[in-house]
Amino acid sequence: MAKDTSIQSATNDRSAEGFRNYAALLRQIRQRVLLAQQRAIFAANEEMLRMYWDIGKMLQQSQQADGWGRKTLQRLSVDLKNDYPEIKGFSVRNMQCMMQFFDEYNQELTMVKGAASTITQSMIAQLEKSSAPITQPVIASLEEYNFTLPIKHLGWTHNLILMQQVKDIRARYWYMVQSIASHWKTRYLQEAIRLNYYGKHGALANNFTETLPAPEADEVKSLLKDPYIFDMLTFTDQYNERDVEIGLVKHIEKFLVEMGAGFAFMGRQYHIEVSDDDYYIDILMYNTFLHRYLVIELKDTEFRPEYIGKLNFYCSAVDDALCRKGDNRTIGLLLCKTKDKIKAEYALRDIQKPIGISDYELGQALPKNFRGSLPTIEEIEKELEQGQSLE
Repeated sequence: MAKDTSIQSATNDRSAEGFRNYAALLRQIRQRVLLAQQRAIFAANEEMLRMYWDIGKMLQQSQQADGWGRKTLQRLSVDLKNDYPEIKGFSVRNMQCMMQFFDEYNQELTMVKGAASTITQSMIAQLEKSSAPITQPVIASLEEYNFTLPIKHLGWTHNLILMQQVKDIRARYWYMVQSIASHWKTRYLQEAIRLNYYGKHGALANNFTETLPAPEADEVKSLLKDPYIFDMLTFTDQYNERDVEIGLVKHIEKFLVEMGAGFAFMGRQYHIEVSDDDYYIDILMYNTFLHRYLVIELKDTEFRPEYIGKLNFYCSAVDDALCRKGDNRTIGLLLCKTKDKIKAEYALRDIQKPIGISDYELGQALPKNFRGSLPTIEEIEKELEQGQSLE
């Protein structure tokens, strides 16, 4: 009996071990299924863009040869919808967009990779692992500008918005990279264009050119911006920097989206010790593309030159206390309500640590007394019902 008991116990142990292995196996299979789904999405998007580009080419060349007009597109739209009722996208308007798509990139489209920043190369390399190359061109390489437009990694609507609303090719490239890296939805992209994020991006006061090698300086500049829009935060009363910190952590997902590609949140009021004294960094982040820490200091006032000394101190402390082999120099980012750019440039002139100074904007909150005077949803619905009964 003792022997049988030991055999049964061993069997139970193997069952328990098998259960643990089952969880790991299930996780691996799920990851593989997810990878297959992602590859299918990428491949489908590439094929659709290739089809649109090819159709645009056919339409453009046919129109130039035969000189037909809108009525031909209307007829084509009806016939194609009848032939392929399950496929959307054969409206007159969309076929005109296909012609524009071909027209925008017809000479520049190649599969050749142009020079791009480390961030962009890393990001696009990850995407391309999930999708096989195709024979027809869906990446625009503009030799004049020495960079590549990652067209095939964006959906059709993203591409349309950029073709129609962003004519500056450098700005278009920037919006494409941001859309991919930060997973911008089309509405967010349109809002970013409306608010001229690209134009504001170059307003960041910094000393990166003086403190970093040229490639690194360009990469850091491409990642940081001015201003940062924290519209998830609204305050009707007086607020201080601690309130902003807490609000950003509370809305951490939106905060990370606003910060951009590759950022990981390390902590708020992050503790470091220097010569037995305690110091607390407002917000500490790490960027996985740049392989460096970002120290953020938040101020609820306009820029003051003395803020730079403290941020410089924190960057030095993080370099010594936290950086490991493979990490690059820590960068600092000072976020203020407003700044005088001349004062900011003077303050940064002889600072040895790479530091940027940016403004931040919060959401617009309604004053309490005004907000209380607005009608409720129930009151609006009641008014609508009364209006309908009078018709």
